[in-house]
Amino acid sequence: MSGQGFGVVRPLPGNGLVAYVGGLLLVCDAGEAAADGLLEALRETAASGGDGRALARRAAQVLAANMAGDPATCAVAGPVGTGVAVLVSGSAAASVSTSGGETRLAGSDSLTWADRLISGPVERVELTLPGAGSPHPAVGFDGGVVHGGGLIGDLTDQPFQARPQGQAPAQSRPLTSEMPNTALHMEPDLAPPPERPVERPPYPLADQPPLVQGASSGPQGGLPHSGAHPGPPPLEQPPFGQEQPPFGHEQPPYGHEQPPFGHEQPPFGHEQPPFGHDSQPPYLPPHEQPHPEPQQQFPSYDELPPPGTGMADQQQHMGPPEHFDQPAPPVLGPPEHYDHPGPPPQQQEQGDHGDRPLVYGVDCKNDHFNDPRVPYCAVCGIALVQRTLVPYKGPRPSLGVLILDDGTALPLESDYLLGRDPERAPEVAGGSARPAKVTSPDGSVSRRHLRVALDGWDVNLVDLGSVNGTQIQPPGDPNFYDIPPNEPVTIAPGTTVRVGVSRTLRFEAHRG
Repeated sequence: MSGQGFGVVRPLPGNGLVAYVGGLLLVCDAGEAAADGLLEALRETAASGGDGRALARRAAQVLAANMAGDPATCAVAGPVGTGVAVLVSGSAAASVSTSGGETRLAGSDSLTWADRLISGPVERVELTLPGAGSPHPAVGFDGGVVHGGGLIGDLTDQPFQARPQGQAPAQSRPLTSEMPNTALHMEPDLAPPPERPVERPPYPLADQPPLVQGASSGPQGGLPHSGAHPGPPPLEQPPFGQEQPPFGHEQPPYGHEQPPFGHEQPPFGHEQPPFGHDSQPPYLPPHEQPHPEPQQQFPSYDELPPPGTGMADQQQHMGPPEHFDQPAPPVLGPPEHYDHPGPPPQQQEQGDHGDRPLVYGVDCKNDHFNDPRVPYCAVCGIALVQRTLVPYKGPRPSLGVLILDDGTALPLESDYLLGRDPERAPEVAGGSARPAKVTSPDGSVSRRHLRVALDGWDVNLVDLGSVNGTQIQPPGDPNFYDIPPNEPVTIAPGTTVRVGVSRTLRFEAHRG
């Protein structure tokens, strides 16, 4: 069957209608009101040299015109390049085997019909009606319309051909590889800084076991492999208790005039004028100290004694008393978080961002958060001097809006799934995308047609194997370009998107 698109075709026993014309397949319940219209669509598509995509489009139009009752039980398939386009409705089913596995479609999975463009190379296609039997190995089908319950096309013995030999279909639209380059350029100095490893203290914390270094490609703080003793602290500070100079020997004296404490320091009061103008007794050794008399204790140095005791003025001149028998309190400063370093100040201020993802961006002089690759602020339009801006992580604002041809606006704050029946899609059921219902009178929009996926500051389109495909028209370009199925394509602001045959939408990025 070199002149046909499905190799060896075998009918399955059954009570329906099966047709094989011009390399295109059709199975249908013989009692359906749409049966005659489907057969006519098959013959017209084959006569005009149409492929599986054109057949699926014509079949969808027939089914849309006969939706008064339950969906018609039928299935069609036709080659598209090295792949195949399939449409199933009602109780019909389809199975397509490729080198990558098997894809099954059932009309009962959709409220109307299900269609899919499956990439090749295709090895086997099977369309079945309820109650179909098994094929006989000696029975082949050269073409026409007969009674049966289904069709099997086997392409394992010869290459898959979408057209008769010598009649390659013309490319109606250029591919995305022929598009002009519209990608945005990231300046090297604006690239997001690499993630810094978490620095651990040189000693184990009270509520944390000692950290043992493992095989690592970069330097990390922690303990040696034994984990018995803490490792050395940073080089700026010598290890505690090891070769540390005595207090006062190698350090500058306090106040630049007072000798180091505890070394050649004269007794307090002998060679140094007493504090408070002879208001305190001279210093005595500890064994000659008299027993202190009970004195009034004050809660803090910030509270002065009661008037009349003569100590209020004395404390104002003296300052807080010096306790020689206790170490001085440490100098308070900003806390150092060794185990969990906090985010930079800009990121800490962005704590309340809800479910919006964090992305690297820059602020204009009016504190509007922007894509670091753009030359002007998207809100106020002020110029962004790139080399004076420091990127930081903050909650991503809305990237703009998708405006459909009927006026519906979809704010780009999360992913969307567009199609004829998006509520039943697994992406919507799983919560990773919002549904956006898009229908067309010609039936060219698939049940699960297009996903709008946000990645950082980019808006990507992913055609989900729709039969009639998705095309984009870049800003300033008069041509539409097919996007490949199941591959993300980034679009720029001002891009027009065609979904199926007749529905369009436009990407606008203005936030101001």
